[in-house]
Amino acid sequence: MTTVGSNILRVDAVAKVTGEARYAGDITLPGMAHMKILFARRPHAIIKSIDVTRAEQAPGVIAIFTAKDVPNNEYGLIMPDQPVLCGPGSNKPWGDHVRFIGDQVALIVAETELQAEHARDLIEVEYEDLPIVVDPREAMAAGAVQLHPDKPNNILQ
Repeated sequence: MTTVGSNILRVDAVAKVTGEARYAGDITLPGMAHMKILFARRPHAIIKSIDVTRAEQAPGVIAIFTAKDVPNNEYGLIMPDQPVLCGPGSNKPWGDHVRFIGDQVALIVAETELQAEHARDLIEVEYEDLPIVVDPREAMAAGAVQLHPDKPNNILQ
């Protein structure tokens, strides 16, 4: 039996296009907690401080995690030992640096999704902006802004 070059019947197609398909995000269980992520709001910066005081006091908040709360703060999605959460208290060199707007800064766990979103919006982050580089050729040039200080010429291997 070969499937390459063959039309394959999608048994879930009708449910997906009609909106009847259920996804993990559609499931709600009794006592279930919800998590939201605070992403970096800068393309390249050092996080000087993260103040979660107001967020911790928001209704429904169960926990808030930043780099200082994650003792083994590494996962390696893009490069080995990349921090899961960026910010002060990270155990990784340059773990307080964010390198794109999608870097994670904090995790907020609350009783409802809306409570987690509200608490996320109360977190105050102080950034020290760093120069950015957007052209790949410029990024590899001598003297270019270094996104990873231990990776010369911005080349990840």
